[in-house]
Amino acid sequence: MGEVSHYQADTDHHPAGTILTVEFELCGRPFAALNGGPQFPHSEAVIFQVACETQADVDRIWDAILAAGGTESQCGWCKDRWGVSWQIIPDALGRALRGLDGYDSGYAFRAMMGMRKIIVADLRAPRPA
Repeated sequence: MGEVSHYQADTDHHPAGTILTVEFELCGRPFAALNGGPQFPHSEAVIFQVACETQADVDRIWDAILAAGGTESQCGWCKDRWGVSWQIIPDALGRALRGLDGYDSGYAFRAMMGMRKIIVADLRAPRPA
């Protein structure tokens, strides 16, 4: 966590001393969060997208969000306990949806649409027997 700023006494928005912004770093990238008040609720229009190299990374991050009070949605989306939306996606998903690396893009898309957490192994069409 980095700098924290506060509303001043001469504002109509919030009481003096209420947190205005918080700067923080996540996975080596800088972010800032703004306390705009209840008139600006969270929505799925803004998400944190986390690209993961492996299924183990997807599982670890997804499970940690849910274990801390989050809820799952579909297509790799979930919300943390504060209602912030996250999309936890394996790198293989992008390749699968483009039909690369032996994936069938149509199959991968349909499979993804039926998933909550993305399971890489389930993106590949079954091979004929």
